[in-house]
Amino acid sequence: MALANDETPAYSLDLTISIPQGQGPMKRIFGLIGLAAVILVAVLMIRTLAFKSIQIGSEAAVSIALDEEAAAQRLATALTFPTISFEDPTQIDSAAFRDLHEYLQTSFPVVHQQLHPETVAELSLLYTWSGREPNLDPILLMGHLDVVPVIPGTEDDWEHPPFGGVIADGYVWGRGAMDDKSSVLAILEAVEKLVVEGYQPARTVYLAFGHDEEVGGPNGARQIADLLESRGVNDYALVLDEGGAIVDGLVPGVAGRVAIIGIAEKGGVSLELVVEGEGGHSSMPPENTNIGILSKAITRLEENQFPARVDGPAFSMFEYIGPEMSFGMKLLFANMWLFKPLVTRGLVSSPQSAAMVRTTTAATIINGGVKSNVLPIEARAVVNFRIVPGETVETVKGRVRQVVADDRVQISGAGRDPSPVSDPEAPAFQMLATTLRQLVPSDDLLIAPYLVMGGTDARYYASRSDNVYRFFPAIVGDGDLARVHGTGERLAIESFALGVRYFYQLIKNSDRL
Repeated sequence: MALANDETPAYSLDLTISIPQGQGPMKRIFGLIGLAAVILVAVLMIRTLAFKSIQIGSEAAVSIALDEEAAAQRLATALTFPTISFEDPTQIDSAAFRDLHEYLQTSFPVVHQQLHPETVAELSLLYTWSGREPNLDPILLMGHLDVVPVIPGTEDDWEHPPFGGVIADGYVWGRGAMDDKSSVLAILEAVEKLVVEGYQPARTVYLAFGHDEEVGGPNGARQIADLLESRGVNDYALVLDEGGAIVDGLVPGVAGRVAIIGIAEKGGVSLELVVEGEGGHSSMPPENTNIGILSKAITRLEENQFPARVDGPAFSMFEYIGPEMSFGMKLLFANMWLFKPLVTRGLVSSPQSAAMVRTTTAATIINGGVKSNVLPIEARAVVNFRIVPGETVETVKGRVRQVVADDRVQISGAGRDPSPVSDPEAPAFQMLATTLRQLVPSDDLLIAPYLVMGGTDARYYASRSDNVYRFFPAIVGDGDLARVHGTGERLAIESFALGVRYFYQLIKNSDRL
């Protein structure tokens, strides 16, 4: 691990140990062992003491007036539109999306008068806010209008109806509260306020809201990116999408809040495993049935997980939070050259931290057989892999074939590679952190780069900008993660208000980027 700085410590240690001559070889060996131990301890301590904080320092606090209740109510109403996306486009309720468009136009009239809104791919939205200096690279703020379906049979388990738009107990409740209408509404709230105040950014600002992110963004985000490129917009000073958040007590080794800003996102591939053979009556089964062969293949994959990689975004994350940990944890991360195996074992001991450092393996679908006394001719399963940077869809396929090691199992599937990794030292990342520091005191919050576990629409801009990040300042605590795509989705009014203020100040700060 590189030290936080390259300055020579302003002290020295005399490590000279005199080993008496003429004594037996065992005494010399013990003497050398003692010398090596002293040197090792000294190196560990020096590196630990030199492992300095690289957190963004305190900034002058910024106060931004906001009618939080009115803003929360606009978000709540937006959640009443069931803008659910499906793999099959014929299932989409297009009217719900168009009704949401109309509601946004009514709620943010100045934005819609001055930012030239366009409908793309029939249901996505693109806004253009022309800057004072059109020669500067623009910035792009993203969100998505679509939501996932409510799990059938769970409707009665929600504290409040999933499309009820209810505000209660300090939260806005409903599908899309966290993922991701909050981003869309927070951006529009901030821009409406700035335009009303007469502000015009130096850089052109694009607002891009796709309608099919939950199924990979094949039409919405992709077509918006292609449309902008056709107009000559092929480089951005900043692209910001959903993905990171302010997590409370969820980062290993840190008790308090950490703002995790996504600098990359995992790739993904779902591989189909198929075994075909003779069927027949269950009274005369072969030694290995098709289901048995398939089951063994899945077992091999689960028992031979991908190796952990404490590098890339994961390494960057611990460079940022390691110096803020207890002395024991700090010693570990300051001396990864020695303790990397120990740290790796600790990280893979829980599913949450293991997902940060390795390509994950999850069997998600299995089919085979229609009757208890009939051997199926075919058995089929789907195994989903989320791919860390440094690996690709092809390397995953190759390793799966190697681990399964059975020609009777047919393996196929397509996916996407991990995104490029954006630099946490780049001015754009530092601006994101500085903006947060202006709104949240440094004593209450750490800031760190992060690898986003899922996919976002931001990937369509990976080839168009070196500064693609993923973050919305929602405060996420224990139990909140299960609500995303799950039952009882909600967002604290405090979090939404912080999001509005964040985008407001970020746009102003982008003038200095």
